[in-house]
Amino acid sequence: MIEVENLVKRYGSHLAVDHLTFQVEPGKIYGFLGPNGAGKSTTMNILTGYIAATEGSVKINGYDILKDAEEAKKCIGYLPEIPPLYQDMTVKEYLIFAAALKKISKIKFKEQIDEIMNLTMISDIQDRLIKNLSKGYKQRVGLAQAVLGYPDVIILDEPTVGLDPKQIIEIRDLIKKLGEKHTVILSSHILSEVQAICDEIMIISKGKLVACDTPEGLTGRMAKSAQLELTIMGSEEKAERAIKGLKGIQAVRFEESSEKDCVKATIQTDLSEDIRPSLFYVLAEEKLPIMSLNRAEKSLEDVFLALTETDTWEEKEGKQNHDSDL
Repeated sequence: MIEVENLVKRYGSHLAVDHLTFQVEPGKIYGFLGPNGAGKSTTMNILTGYIAATEGSVKINGYDILKDAEEAKKCIGYLPEIPPLYQDMTVKEYLIFAAALKKISKIKFKEQIDEIMNLTMISDIQDRLIKNLSKGYKQRVGLAQAVLGYPDVIILDEPTVGLDPKQIIEIRDLIKKLGEKHTVILSSHILSEVQAICDEIMIISKGKLVACDTPEGLTGRMAKSAQLELTIMGSEEKAERAIKGLKGIQAVRFEESSEKDCVKATIQTDLSEDIRPSLFYVLAEEKLPIMSLNRAEKSLEDVFLALTETDTWEEKEGKQNHDSDL
């Protein structure tokens, strides 16, 4: 679907994209993450043919974005962070104009515009001037423009930025619906949003790809141990004696609890061991009731921060392997 090979973009002495290589498979929603200045928007602008790369190649459905620009762009719908809207047009006038720019057949475009307005839920505002619309509706109009022509790939750069919570949920649901028939690449700073709707996540830092995996795969690969947090009714001394005899425990930390006659415990365990059943039985035997129990896991935010601090994914993997050999 999309093949990016050895992509480089320089602005003078600044290296914005550093030999980036990845593939996007059809039928998935991809999250594209990175800190500010990591090269996300630059990469998206190259993918859409908006700017040229310094080195490397981008192919969309086999068409080179530089050599076969017209054919490649027919396969892409693009919504930049600021939607390219003409404020003095009505919604329908703008979509007719966009359809003409995309060279959609006049026989087909009326039916297609009606379908896309229904899809993006803007049919009821089609005769209103764009400048009088809320930001949420403007974002929908921008999405409708991106979907015109039914391209195979839809690229969205920060589609929910500046929206209120209700509008974010609506746009998120719309992206999920688009993902049923299109490949979607989504750039966002809202990690919970990416985790909720994306099948695959690509993280870039300093212009390099540092990770590409499913949300579950990313959190799983970064985890080195499991952690249990529990509140126990009873004394710390008695709880410590009961817990420390269990297999698979790496460390135990106790602290005071706000609940009367209780103590809080944080237990670090091997990933391969699930000690919860054994923990329940040993504490029950010692008449130490468990008031609460939670298994803490690495969040996508933890993974993002760990991967974008300094090292690339490959460097971190190499260091971990090296450390395990010592």
